[in-house]
This record gives sequence, structure tokens and C-alpha cells, in this order.
Amino acid sequence: MYNKYMKIAIVKLSALGDIVHSMVVLQYIKKQIPNAAIDWFVEEKFAGILENNPHISNIHKLKLKNNKLGFLNEYKKLKKLTPYDIVIDLQGLIKSAIVSKILGKQVIGFDKNSLREPLASLFYTKSFAIAYEENVIIRNITLTCKALKLKVPDLQIKEPFLYSNSKLEFKPTLLICVGSSWKSKIYPKEQFIEVINALHVDTFIAWGHESEKDNAEFISDRTEAKVLPKLSLDELKNVISNSSLVIGGDSGPTHMAWALNTPSITIFGPTPSQRNSLVTDINLTIDCGKDIDANTLDKSDFCIKHIEAKKIISLAERLLKC
Repeated sequence: MYNKYMKIAIVKLSALGDIVHSMVVLQYIKKQIPNAAIDWFVEEKFAGILENNPHISNIHKLKLKNNKLGFLNEYKKLKKLTPYDIVIDLQGLIKSAIVSKILGKQVIGFDKNSLREPLASLFYTKSFAIAYEENVIIRNITLTCKALKLKVPDLQIKEPFLYSNSKLEFKPTLLICVGSSWKSKIYPKEQFIEVINALHVDTFIAWGHESEKDNAEFISDRTEAKVLPKLSLDELKNVISNSSLVIGGDSGPTHMAWALNTPSITIFGPTPSQRNSLVTDINLTIDCGKDIDANTLDKSDFCIKHIEAKKIISLAERLLKC
């Protein structure tokens, strides 16, 4: 175990579920390097997921997405920071690699054959081969442990690692999350209705933007489920932690349930379930039964529509009895 003080920067800019999959590294760093000061660099819109985490010393909010002119302003801010002892780029994009290079001399990342944007590896002082097709959570843990020379932990043994100050009092037996970043990753609302009506439990529906709200209201009108108000990320953490079961597509909320050790079912369509999740006794997945290559994802593949509601109902009944 390290006893010396170490200043570490983690660069993971986006998106919500990907940040959650990266945050798991924090507890293992602090267990083995208790004197580490860990700063996190993130796109401003996702900073709420990191807030209140006792393992993070500082959250640095950046405005880089779709903001080429703003990069100069962010560069000036980054250059003012005291250099870090080690910088770990868990994003693996050219943009995140440039940010990492600004922050310190010792920059660690994935090697060129393990990246969607291989040129990012040119900015690293040291890189490691961890297959891009490998489970994303295992990728993050493996890179971090190699960078810091730590023992790789047992990922089945983890503490919840999302924290909320919200005082909301919603405590759903079932929380349905209707949205996702791609339309093809959204489970059909008609089939969600079938799931809710079969389970007959106290159900709430979470949504993120107006089209998702429309779907939530469509479902609510045909079930006894209640539509939640629009939630901040801090409030969403609270609601998920107080739920008995979370069901949704491959998106931030279902990955948050895994992070919080809340029972969940993640429904996968055109993305690979074995790569984008880590199954536990209480965090299950269901997919369309296709072999999906992480390097050639097809956003127009709506195979998620063919996943029968009765299969989800069966899994839900099992988890609700736990």
C-alpha cells in the first residue's frame, strides 16, 4: 500500500453511463493509496454525477463538447493548475488526450490498438493494451491499476459509489427509465406497459427530456405508474438508491443502479451487453440474442423491439423476491 501523498488526475469527460463505469475506480484507489488526492475532469453537464463523492478532491467542469472556440478558454484554465503526479485518461479520445497532456508530464492511457481514436495514444507517456472489446468496467479498472501499480480488485465486492444530498422522498418499488441516448436503445413504451401491468407494484417513471416525458405520460395513462418530475442528477441518484428495482435500456440510470447496488434489469438492443455492463446477482441484463461488435455499432438496429415483455417480467419477479 502506498503511504505517500500523490496527486492524481482522472480524465473522463462523458457520457453519463460511461462516467459511472469509470467512477468505480475511486474506491479502490483510496483503499490502496489513502493519501491520494484525486481530481476529476468532466464535461460540465455531467458533473452532477460526481458531486458529493468523498473520494474526489476537486471536480473540474469543462465546456468542450461542440465548443471549438471555447477550447482556448479551457486551455487557459487548465494551464493554471499545478501539474499532477499522474494523469489517467479513461476516455481515450483525442480531445481527452490533449486535456490529459496539459495536466502533467506522466500521462497514462490505452494503447493505439485499444482505442476508437488511435491517435490519442500519441499524447501518452505510457500506454497499455486492453482490448477495446473488453468489458468497459474491467478496462477502466485494469488501466487504473496498471497506471498506479495497484492490485486488481474483485469487482463483485464493491461499495456503492454515488452520493446524493437530495431530500426527495420518492421510494418506488419499481422505477422505469424510459430514455436513452439513441432511439434504438429505447424499449418500446407498449411493452413497458405490459411489464408494469403484470407486476402490480408501486411504480414511478423517470425521464430526461420532453420526448421521454411524452413516452412516460403515455405509459402512465395506461397503467397505475406515476410520472416523476424532471430530476437533477443528484435527485436521480437519490431516487435510484431508494428504489427496489430499476428497469431501463442501456443508459445512465440503469448503470447508476449498478453503482448503487440497487437491483436492476438493463435491456440491451444494438449495444453489446457483455461489454457495457457487469452482471451481479441483483444486476441483470437481457438482450436481443445477437453477436454485436463494439467496433461497428448500428444505431439503426431496433432489435430491442423483439425482446418479449414476459422475459423481463420473469426477471423482475425474481429480483423483487430477493
